[in-house]
Amino acid sequence: MDTITNKGEKMNSMAVVRADDASKVKIALYDLVRYANLTFSDQARKLEPTFADNILTHIMKSPLRGCCSSAAIVPLEDQASVAIGRLRKIHPPAHVIIVSPRHEIYHELVNYVDILPEIDVNFEQNFGFEAVRETAKETVGV
Repeated sequence: MDTITNKGEKMNSMAVVRADDASKVKIALYDLVRYANLTFSDQARKLEPTFADNILTHIMKSPLRGCCSSAAIVPLEDQASVAIGRLRKIHPPAHVIIVSPRHEIYHELVNYVDILPEIDVNFEQNFGFEAVRETAKETVGV
């Protein structure tokens, strides 16, 4: 298996995330860690939407139904087959493509990823729950 070391970490595959907006991309990245139990070998990085669309058409070898408006890429420690299996069990709010070393474009992406700007995907433990709790208090009158 082709394993590439990136900043001292092992990178076995990459996830390309495509969506209609940046918030869906961030939530999908969060879902990859939280629900699919995937391990990022480096920071998620912002990817040009047209480049993400080109990656998809290159891997799927079929035309797109629709273009995305926001995209990201993240190197994974997980093998591509493991990542795909875990990804099938969750339903992120974005289109996620796993790029493995067997894809020609993988080796180009390895060199390209480090120059892309990082995305802050730090979510608080109670992501979204505080607003719901405050709304419930106002409604009930507590």
